Amino acid sequence: MKITDHIKNAKDKTLFSFEIIPPVKGHQIQQLYDNIDPLMEFNPPFIDVTTSREEYVYLERDGLLDKKLTRMRPGTVGICASIKHKYDVDTVPHVLCGGFTKEETEYLLVDCHYLGIDNIMALRGDAMKDEKYFQPTKGGHAFAVDLVKQVHELNCGNYLHDTVDSDNCADFCIGVAGYPEKHLESPSLKSDLRRLKEKVDAGADYVVTQMFFDNQKYFEFVDAAKKMGITIPIIPGIKPIAVKRHLQLLPQVFRIDLPQDLIDAVDDCSSNKDVRKVGVEWAIQQSKELKAAGVPVLHYYSMGKSDNIKAIAEQLF
Repeated sequence: MKITDHIKNAKDKTLFSFEIIPPVKGHQIQQLYDNIDPLMEFNPPFIDVTTSREEYVYLERDGLLDKKLTRMRPGTVGICASIKHKYDVDTVPHVLCGGFTKEETEYLLVDCHYLGIDNIMALRGDAMKDEKYFQPTKGGHAFAVDLVKQVHELNCGNYLHDTVDSDNCADFCIGVAGYPEKHLESPSLKSDLRRLKEKVDAGADYVVTQMFFDNQKYFEFVDAAKKMGITIPIIPGIKPIAVKRHLQLLPQVFRIDLPQDLIDAVDDCSSNKDVRKVGVEWAIQQSKELKAAGVPVLHYYSMGKSDNIKAIAEQLF
């Protein structure tokens, strides 16, 4: 079922969902199941599965270092299919511009269609670790809006090199990212909202926001989006702080602000165990306010762990 249909069928009830990260090579899927199991009691209608960019590794050969591309967390579509089969829940694979040609993207979308996966999250993706700025893959898309256009065209039966006339064409529900505090590369929030409007006009069906810790930033973002003519659902993304290092890491990586009250509470903690408790309590209060405001879904970034997400969900769902 499409995410938009789940929202419509909920009839203004706030739904629960979360995002997981595939395990690194050499680990089995049971590790994911162990973290998903405790969250299924809250009836998530869908689970997002991230896709990691390729990265370089250096292999020593005859005394020289040989630079090779690899993927440390492969198998997003396979994991989506496994979770869908095991839990009878919709899954949302993240589809990236970075690291994929247009043809590889089409193959991935065809696989999703075969597997009955109805939703995808269309993202540009980050720059590679050794690149300062995002560089498009040769033969791939430079911007998420172009990826949205490709998915939309495939929904119409228009493939890259041919047109398929079928009674069972793909009909993907397309999710895109939104940034309440603007994308780190955008010159302004208004400019960033214009890029979001372009993605909506190209065929996006719903938005999931980057993490934020001040709900006012989300409310202002939604209001500004509506004034720009964006009427599709905007789902807030929530991440509980878990370690002290997040005070520096999250603003550095995601270019977001942390409320001073949260900073002070984390600074007062004597251990990361205490930090985790602070993060859970902050996310609970965030979630209660958002739920009271009638958001369609509360979407949690689990980062591969479920104990803190479970503690939050127990107070909300």
